[in-house]
Amino acid sequence: MQGVQGRKKTSSILRKNIKKKDSVLWFHCASLGEYEQGLPVFEKIKAQNPNSKIVLSFFSPSGYENLKDNPITPIVVYLPLDTRKNVDQFITELNPTLVIFVKSEIWPNYLLSLKKHSTKVILISAVFKSNKYLFKLYDVFLRKVLTGFDHIFTQDIQSKKILQKIGYENITVSNDTRFDRVTDQLEKDNSLPFIEKFLNSQQCIVAGSTWPEDENILFSFIKNSPKNIKFIIAPHSINNLRIQKLLNVFGSKAVLYSNHKIEDIAQKQVFIIDTIGILTKIYGYADIAYIGGGMGKNGLHNTLEAAVFGIPIIIGKNYSNFPEAVEMYKNGGLMSVRNAESFNDILDKLLTNKKLLAKCGEKNKNFIIKNKGATSIILNKLSYIY
Repeated sequence: MQGVQGRKKTSSILRKNIKKKDSVLWFHCASLGEYEQGLPVFEKIKAQNPNSKIVLSFFSPSGYENLKDNPITPIVVYLPLDTRKNVDQFITELNPTLVIFVKSEIWPNYLLSLKKHSTKVILISAVFKSNKYLFKLYDVFLRKVLTGFDHIFTQDIQSKKILQKIGYENITVSNDTRFDRVTDQLEKDNSLPFIEKFLNSQQCIVAGSTWPEDENILFSFIKNSPKNIKFIIAPHSINNLRIQKLLNVFGSKAVLYSNHKIEDIAQKQVFIIDTIGILTKIYGYADIAYIGGGMGKNGLHNTLEAAVFGIPIIIGKNYSNFPEAVEMYKNGGLMSVRNAESFNDILDKLLTNKKLLAKCGEKNKNFIIKNKGATSIILNKLSYIY
């Protein structure tokens, strides 16, 4: 419903903010995750084009509603549905000179229309899989649509090979811009005094972006842990029912972020984060991180945000569709668990073996360092295109 109502306002927002004489850059992301992925590139392009107006669009409410206020631009809109009528109106009102799509955003009518307007269009951090129905059934049509991109930057060599099979050649393997995004986090002020007060110099396990399936394997370990081990839980959803369930489980051992100013938080063992926007900083206080989403079918959340701080990572059993998690597992810095028992075993090993703890964390940090640099590759190539 939010998307339907939001799309009705797109045209009026553009008419209010965009004039015919303006130089316009258009950045499009499906949702919040793609925005985080594209942000390092967006920031650099904005700095290089200080006199241009930037329009940021989203398809999903989770992106738009969370990023109406952002460091890139005040002009944020919902992307109209990909019909010829909608596209013609949107492109006419926007009249962009450069368009950047992120990851898997392939909108046929938009791409064909932008090509007619001679607009420069690139796709960054793209991933293509050979089992996708688009490549099996519609390769001729898809090849025509992809010519709307002046260049595609892929995360891996396999994606490049898949594109080449259908005749698309303007490709650069640049890796994933998320490595640059999380590396940039280290240059920011990540201090959270209330977390320091809560921890009181004790070991800390952070469970980030958790779903009920994840939390179910955490409960027994936390309940039976000694008081000198602290836990921070940041649920993926912070609706009242989810938060209340966590409070019911931990009782007086827990404190909510929303109440932390009025409680003696140093005496608590479990800190429940019922707000958004601070998890990336919280990972900096962790000795070990559990990243949610992989225990069920919701999709594994961002493991790189924790890995950049050089700490071991534990995830659920479903992660085969996440290349970075697969690589970190092979490297030995990330561990996968299937149930509460295996979770307990791995945590016991890490908490009682400081050398193993440090070794796993170092492997994750080196993985981030090894793979950063996508933003520079994209910007260098873009200088020849735009």
